[in-house]
Amino acid sequence: MTTQITEPETPTAPARGAQASGLFGIPAPVGRALAAGGGVLTVAATFLAWTWTAEFPGDLTVYGYPGGLQVQVLIGGVLTTLFALASHGVRGVRRIAPAGADAAVKLAALGTFATAWYTVLAISVELGGLVNLEPGGWIVAVTSLAALVGALALPFERPEPDPVDPDSTAWEKTAHRLAHGWQTVKAAFAAGSPRPLRALPSWAELLVIVVILALGLTVFTYGIGTSYDELFVGFLLLAGFGFAALHKAGLVAHATQITGRHQNVTLCGAFVAAALFPFTQTDDQYATLGVYILIFATVALGLNIVVGLAGLLDLGYVAFLGVGAYAASLVSGSPTSPFDVHFPFWAAVLIGAVASLVFGVLIGAPTLRLRGDYLAIVTLGFGEIFRITANNLDGTSGPDLTNGSNGISSVPNLDILGFDFGAPHSVGGFTIGRFANYFFLMLIITAVVVLVFRRSGNSRIGRAWVAIREDETAALAMGINGFRVKLIAFAVGACLAGLAGTVQAHVTYTVTPEQYLFAGTIPPNSAFLLAAVVLGGMGTIAGPLIGAALLFLIPNKLQFLGDYQLLAFGVALILLMRFRPEGLIPNRRSRLEFHDAADAPEALGRTGA
Repeated sequence: MTTQITEPETPTAPARGAQASGLFGIPAPVGRALAAGGGVLTVAATFLAWTWTAEFPGDLTVYGYPGGLQVQVLIGGVLTTLFALASHGVRGVRRIAPAGADAAVKLAALGTFATAWYTVLAISVELGGLVNLEPGGWIVAVTSLAALVGALALPFERPEPDPVDPDSTAWEKTAHRLAHGWQTVKAAFAAGSPRPLRALPSWAELLVIVVILALGLTVFTYGIGTSYDELFVGFLLLAGFGFAALHKAGLVAHATQITGRHQNVTLCGAFVAAALFPFTQTDDQYATLGVYILIFATVALGLNIVVGLAGLLDLGYVAFLGVGAYAASLVSGSPTSPFDVHFPFWAAVLIGAVASLVFGVLIGAPTLRLRGDYLAIVTLGFGEIFRITANNLDGTSGPDLTNGSNGISSVPNLDILGFDFGAPHSVGGFTIGRFANYFFLMLIITAVVVLVFRRSGNSRIGRAWVAIREDETAALAMGINGFRVKLIAFAVGACLAGLAGTVQAHVTYTVTPEQYLFAGTIPPNSAFLLAAVVLGGMGTIAGPLIGAALLFLIPNKLQFLGDYQLLAFGVALILLMRFRPEGLIPNRRSRLEFHDAADAPEALGRTGA
């Protein structure tokens, strides 16, 4: 007698042709066709005129040649069409969505709709009414809406509501219904069933890395070079939803896996791509933002050692940047410096880095025995004490050392081995201006900081930092000298900040106390530095670099919002932390910590190991 063993049935996703429906009750095949058709018509509408006058930025009056915001809508329409075809199972196209295309087409259609309707509304508001729209503007509004309706009609697994307590009040029942509705909306954008991607040969993976880096350089160059406010807002909308669509499709996860297998190649390629940035600019206007972003990113990476690896909450870290900047400016030949000396750059760098390191040890030695909020309050106090002290060393309230609120001005440009950083130079037919010269210098310093971070993070002391961060009591019980380990982290982080400060002093010409506030509208300051580390991903290299770039670029471009700038920026951060609490580029441990046990495998699978 034999016993037949049957495997338990597992729920499967509905077939492609099944009449499953999404939010609007439209059958799935109809929704896919509507999304694909709406995407195609949206692309076609970008080749029509959207307004009759060139007064709206970007000149959207030309037929047959998209410009300005039309280009962004065109890209969104192409993504929507491709993901809709992949969701329909079209051969050759479905490979672009290895994790399923249903969620990706929803996000792509939403980004296209948001960008198109923002443009139409901006034209109407700035030019004085809907009468200023040409047929192309009306068509793109209808087609993008149709694509979004079709995308939201794709099937999704509707979550079962929790039972309602019959004794609940009316307010509690209403809150329960709202919570269930929110879960339903989240399920509508959930990822589809994953499809494994075939392994690629090494040469193909290297080619993929080149494409990724080229795409990253193109997106960054386009974002930093947006010449008017409406174009940058549209760029934020499309870039945000477009990245989310690629993420849901599984492309970001596979890209992460490929770059993870070739870390050294990816890192070297990233620096090469960054070095090409000044050659994409015709003048120093946007190269200026580039060098400030590198300074901010380098300091954020140094703070990542303190916060991300060692777990020490430092709210006054910008003071170490100021110590390095003041030390370098005092010995670099400034006419307002009380010291009549002009050291070469290598000596000024050493003085700035060592001065910050000494201050890090002096501040850390008596305070690092504190933990948590107490340590944060002490470091916040140190940052304010530094700024107030620098403001008082003016010869009246104290010794004449920092020239008070006027600061150290007229810091001369660097001259290294006869290369004047303040003069333009011709390289391969391209004219490289002052800020481009400093951009290359900061790129070298960033490479040094990245090398220090990688080596220290993978060393014995780096493992001790992580142990202290996770559980200091357990680490102490295992024989780790907690105070010494934390002091080393504090000193190394301070030294790296001082290194960047020496370059900042020469780039800005002037070093003043107001540059080193705890919080402000424009970074670098301690609040933005900490936000860059948390937003980008604590304990990683790419995370703080990307987070710092976003946190410097976005406030700089959103200055037209005036008093509402920080409000809009704060709302964006809240939303990002709600949907991406582990950061943009999280490490493996963070992905596990910020997701439930049931979601951990999916979180690891979609973002790579």
